[in-house]
Amino acid sequence: MQTREEMLRKIRLNKPERTSLPANIRFDSQYEDTESKFIETLTAIYTEVVIVKNWEELAVKAGELYEGVVNKATTIPELNIWADFSLNVADPHELEMIEILILKAEFGVAENGAVWISDNYLPHRVLPFITQNLALAIPRSAIVNNMHDAYERLTDTTGWGCFIAGPSKTADIEQSLVVGAHGARSMVIFLVEDF
Repeated sequence: MQTREEMLRKIRLNKPERTSLPANIRFDSQYEDTESKFIETLTAIYTEVVIVKNWEELAVKAGELYEGVVNKATTIPELNIWADFSLNVADPHELEMIEILILKAEFGVAENGAVWISDNYLPHRVLPFITQNLALAIPRSAIVNNMHDAYERLTDTTGWGCFIAGPSKTADIEQSLVVGAHGARSMVIFLVEDF
C-alpha cells in the first residue's frame, strides 16, 4: 500500500505545466489543382475515377464497366433502366446479392480521397457496405481540400452520414494488404459535371 501511495504522490508532483490551445487549429491545403489531388489520392487507395458530363454518359460508362454483371442496383432515377435489382425491400438482408451499386454522394475530400455519403440518398444504410462493388457519383465541382473544409461543409448536416475512402482493405495478417476483405471489393468515383 505504501508503494502505491508513494507512486501517486510522485505523479501528482510531476504534473506538467498547463498548455493553452493554439489560437488556430485549422490547417489549409494549398493544392494547385484540388481535383487532380483528389484523383491522385483515390488512385493510391485502389479507386478508379471517371469524369462524365451527365447521367446519360454515366449510364453508358457503367454499362461498359459492368458489362455482363447481374444484380446491379442504383438509387439514381436516371440509371433505373441500367439496374436489374430492386432496392424496394423490407429486410436489408435481402440486399446481400447486389454485385454493383451506384449511389449519389455529396462531396469528396482531396487530402484523403474520402467521399461523404448520407441518408439523403440511401433507402438502407447498409447499402454501401453490403454490395460487392461500389460506385459513388458526386458533383465534379464538389471537391474540398481537406477535412477542415469538409467539416465546415457539414455544419448543416442532420441525420446519418459517413465518409468512405476506397474499397475495404486490411493488412492484419502478416502485414499483407488485402483489398476487398470485408466490404466492397472495388470502388469507382464518377465525377459528374451536370449533377
